[in-house]
Amino acid sequence: MQKQSHPDQALLRLPEVLKLIPVSKSTWWNGVRTGKFPQPVKLGERTTCWRRSDILTLVEKGAA
Repeated sequence: MQKQSHPDQALLRLPEVLKLIPVSKSTWWNGVRTGKFPQPVKLGERTTCWRRSDILTLVEKGAA
């Protein structure tokens, strides 16, 4: 049986985030540092993700 996660709990890696928020990597990381963009979730030493719900909220705010 395959476990399906709830879509709002999905995690996005940086390339997926940048497809939704079209900025450069350096602009993204500066925004994370300053609080303009959501804080990441660290899954490991070299694995960083963002909550899909946080990114979609950011997109909706930007569209408003």
